[in-house]
Amino acid sequence: MMFWFDRDMSGWGWFAMSASMILFWALIITVAVLLFRALNRAPDHTHVSASPSPEQLLAERFARGDIDEEDYQRRLAALRSSGPAKP
Repeated sequence: MMFWFDRDMSGWGWFAMSASMILFWALIITVAVLLFRALNRAPDHTHVSASPSPEQLLAERFARGDIDEEDYQRRLAALRSSGPAKP
């Protein structure tokens, strides 16, 4: 009768079989983790600009009381008359 293992299998055979099984499962787990990370990554187009616009900065200064309403209106008009900033 033939068994699953061979009685004449040396220690190296058992080591190779065990090492290959560990490598197999490590590969499966690595692929699963990489796939999970790739699928859960947010698309690049959803990132919001890190820096606020000049009008937002001006509004924040006005809200904090750094500038008065007259100064706010004058600076806001100057920003809007100059048009969008060029890179």
